[in-house]
Order: sequence, then structure tokens, then C-alpha cells
Amino acid sequence: MIPIFVSRVFVPGSGVDEDPVTGSAHCVLTSYWAKELGRDSFTAYQASARGGYLSCRLVGDKAVLSGQCVTVVEGVFHLGR
Repeated sequence: MIPIFVSRVFVPGSGVDEDPVTGSAHCVLTSYWAKELGRDSFTAYQASARGGYLSCRLVGDKAVLSGQCVTVVEGVFHLGR
């Protein structure tokens, strides 16, 4: 698997120096690279200590990501009305 781009994400203010693989960042990066390269799908790699490949696809204005994941938090989130 050859990635089109390689990224790293650092968030020291959150208590996590480097996020292993960041879906939210790759949503933005997918949109950017799809427009920059004129393609709607490609592979990305996040080069943290754990590292991880993501399949990235732009469908309209939405980024669709897939890959292996690890559940770190599970629960229900309620938004106020």
C-alpha cells in the first residue's frame, strides 16, 4: 500500500502529545488532497509510533475514511436543546 500523503498530528494541550491516527484531521486532508490532485480516492499514512493506513475517498463534499481502528471511548453523548 503506497500512501499519497503522510501526516502526523500533535495535540500537546489535550494531554496526548501525538494522536496515533486521527480521523478528524484526515477528513480535512482528504478534501484538500482530492482537490489538489484531481482524484477522489487514495491511501494516506499517519506516521505516529503506532502508525496507520487510511483509505480516503471524497464523495461530494463528504470525506469517507476506512481502515483498522481501536475503540478508546464508548458511550452516549447528549446535546442540549
